[in-house]
Amino acid sequence: MKPQPTSVPILLIDDDQVDVMAMQRAFREHSHRHPITIARDGIEALEILRGEGRVRMSLPCIIVLDMNMPRMNGLEFLDALRADPLLRRTIVFVVTTSSSEDDRQAAYAHCIAGYITKTRAGISLAPLVELITQYAEVVDLPGPGK
Repeated sequence: MKPQPTSVPILLIDDDQVDVMAMQRAFREHSHRHPITIARDGIEALEILRGEGRVRMSLPCIIVLDMNMPRMNGLEFLDALRADPLLRRTIVFVVTTSSSEDDRQAAYAHCIAGYITKTRAGISLAPLVELITQYAEVVDLPGPGK
């Protein structure tokens, strides 16, 4: 069995700077040791994941995805991610303000790991950070596709 890397990179995709800062603070307060990269929308995220952008990211990684973003929203991003043979197995947690049943169903149809509304996660975001940290440290993640 292949040993799990000591740290799993996290890609946070969210256009709301206040939400990004709150998530970064929550990860810091939790002594989270996994590197976090920020993308403002799905287009920038795909560039990062494919090594075409300003930042390159190693795979496997965990994605924390907002649904409501400009240029390429969460569902459009999931369409592109799942269509890419090298990225389609990437683990995605949707963390969003959208409590729409249509959004939730569409996201789960794209094989996400979980759908969490920001209001349900709570102001501290501690349970969400704990969930993602434990997931990163316990689960054997899939490698890049072929």
